[in-house]
Amino acid sequence: MSATLVGVLALGVLFLLIFMRVPVGIALALSGLGGYWILNDLGTTLRLMGSIPFEIAYNYDLSIIALFVLMGNFAMVSGMSRDLYAMARGFVGHWPGGLASATVVGCAGFAAVSGSSLASAVTMGRVALPEMERYGYSPKLATGCVAAGGTLGILIPPSTGFIIYAILTEESIGRLFLSGVIPGLLLTGLFMATIAVLARRDPTLAPRATRQPWSERLGSLGRAVPLLGIVFVVLGGIYLGWFTPVEAASVGAFLTMILALVRRRLSWAALRSCLLDTIKTFAMVFLIVIGAFLFNPFLALTQIPGNLAGFVGGLDTAPVIVLLLIVLGYMILGTFLEGIAMMVLTIPIVFPLIKGLGYDPIWFGCLLVVVLEMSLISPPLGLNVFVVKGIAPTVPMGDIFRGILPFWLAMIVCAALLILVPDLALLLPNSMLN
Repeated sequence: MSATLVGVLALGVLFLLIFMRVPVGIALALSGLGGYWILNDLGTTLRLMGSIPFEIAYNYDLSIIALFVLMGNFAMVSGMSRDLYAMARGFVGHWPGGLASATVVGCAGFAAVSGSSLASAVTMGRVALPEMERYGYSPKLATGCVAAGGTLGILIPPSTGFIIYAILTEESIGRLFLSGVIPGLLLTGLFMATIAVLARRDPTLAPRATRQPWSERLGSLGRAVPLLGIVFVVLGGIYLGWFTPVEAASVGAFLTMILALVRRRLSWAALRSCLLDTIKTFAMVFLIVIGAFLFNPFLALTQIPGNLAGFVGGLDTAPVIVLLLIVLGYMILGTFLEGIAMMVLTIPIVFPLIKGLGYDPIWFGCLLVVVLEMSLISPPLGLNVFVVKGIAPTVPMGDIFRGILPFWLAMIVCAALLILVPDLALLLPNSMLN
């Protein structure tokens, strides 16, 4: 049996295990080690099984995930999400579809401290959905903007998606973080433009909210400034070379904890909850990364990535056509695979292709994260949709999916702009101070 055939069979086993609801990290480890054993011997496989988890456990860069998750948990406990929403509500709430736009802005702000799409959707959904319901917003638009706004959590840095991509490809975490800033703001603007168009076409979807006096607007801005300041310190420190990404995560977590203490929101029970939630999230990501690194040596033995790269390189096809096919493949995979799982499964195969075609790996990482955002609201999996359904149980699932469709199209526009204008992602990383 050839190595390539063994690789194809192992990939089939891997997808079968995933469809059987086996955790992705365990599925990767089982199929990878099993295939490695077939192509090698038991002793070598056992040594691999013992060495790789140990090496991953001592990977300093992985600590950044735990620190940014902890930062987000402190922000959630301190009630900062309400401050962000109140600030956005004050400045844009009276626009057409203003409360939905304020929700998107709040999601973007919370994404900058949590790095989690699900956390952004849950936190902002609990704050914003009752307010939109009070003003008579269409349930489709209300739930759709929360689900879509939550996806900004994996694009606006700090982003777990960027961290995993950096570890799998050995690219700079700091440069990847900075690559997501302009596209994140662009996508936020596209979401707001989508809401404005929908509200102007049918004002009954989003009745206008009352205009707040300037005293209330400035008061809400003042309450949100400390959290915005932490975001600027973290990202500005990376950009100016003051901190490494891990140091920036440590500073961010520490400052957010201090802010929660000053606001008297961080009790011992809340601290225990934050730490436990951080450990659970980190352990889940850790398992996926270990599984990916156990699978990758086997995949290298099968020579599938190299053969595929050579095949594509020999085609008389423009690189952009291959790129568009890759993006289309990710969009299809996103209908039944979770984003991080999709990344660890495909990067070992796709990344050599991208480098062979001459594309910038930082730019592709940003484009990939935008495409992965689509998977969070794509039927039938759409994790963010299920999260919003849990917050708004009376809204039918079909209505939520119909509500996210305009935002899904806005994501396609964002991805297209990234392909047409790569400097949207590369401007800040290329000007990064060392």
